Amino acid sequence: MTEHAKLSILDFCTIYEGETASQSMARSVELAQEAEKLGYSRIWYTEHHNMPNITSSSPAVLISHIGAKTNTIRLGAGGVMLPNHSPYVIAEQFGTLAELYPNRIDLGLGRAPGTDMHTLGRALRRDAHAAERFPEDVRELQGYFSGKSVVPGVQAIPGVNTHVPLYILGSSMFGASLAAKYGLPYAFASHFAPTHLESATAYYRTNFQPSEALSEPYVIAGVNVLAADTKEAADAEYEKVCFNRVKAFAGRGKHLTDQQVEQIVNSHQGQQILDMLQYSAVGTTDEVHEYLEGFQKKAQADELMISLQSTTHDNVLHNMDLLAKAWDLH
Repeated sequence: MTEHAKLSILDFCTIYEGETASQSMARSVELAQEAEKLGYSRIWYTEHHNMPNITSSSPAVLISHIGAKTNTIRLGAGGVMLPNHSPYVIAEQFGTLAELYPNRIDLGLGRAPGTDMHTLGRALRRDAHAAERFPEDVRELQGYFSGKSVVPGVQAIPGVNTHVPLYILGSSMFGASLAAKYGLPYAFASHFAPTHLESATAYYRTNFQPSEALSEPYVIAGVNVLAADTKEAADAEYEKVCFNRVKAFAGRGKHLTDQQVEQIVNSHQGQQILDMLQYSAVGTTDEVHEYLEGFQKKAQADELMISLQSTTHDNVLHNMDLLAKAWDLH
């Protein structure tokens, strides 16, 4: 574990109320440009489908656009839900990105659906047993990028010999076990699935097997951050974040009044939703720094993947700027 973890950004590409998808993606470009200036290590985009408020359904296309508008920051998927796709197509997509933007592309791999079950079966046409093939699919993908294809006579072009770095994403012991066995870096989704963080990262470090890709274990841990000029401002903004989170999760497919949302916030259901935000640094730069130092030790993390918890774009940018100052990024 490094003494001072690297900081990176997870951009959910939110569509704010009254905004178009195009406007959301333009903001993602600005966010990446600002993150690059501030010294963040990388920015990742998540594969979600059929979600009215998220535009990152096609991470590879988004990365290609943002890569053209930035210069040095690493860009990646955090992640591609591999069972939704053939490994060959993903190898071609990210091989193309690696040729366009050398030494800047990452590929985080998850096995979750990234959507609801109806979309999964009817629209994505994902096989019901696709997730069971995840370990084999990761190996197949490795083969395409390394020039050692496991499919005779088939190479990914572009893709072959690009050696795109692979990261195993997870929120359970399954991902920790696979990442350790394959000798790959492990990214834990503690920003929304906190339960198994310590046991999973400890297992990964203890059981890590060195590989051609990685000689020592490398842990990325997700954490929410809301930095503001004052503790009062941070708390007020975080209250809005919590309200919006409950409204989004409890109100899927139906309209809820503010009064109804308030009732849910104070219920067992609401608490379960808010428990997802267990690992959240909220406060001034000093308070955020202190929290993240403690979180880094708890997670045994080499890098922190930051989910910026703010309710407007201006607040997100200010939050990110304050965090850079808090962590003394250069």
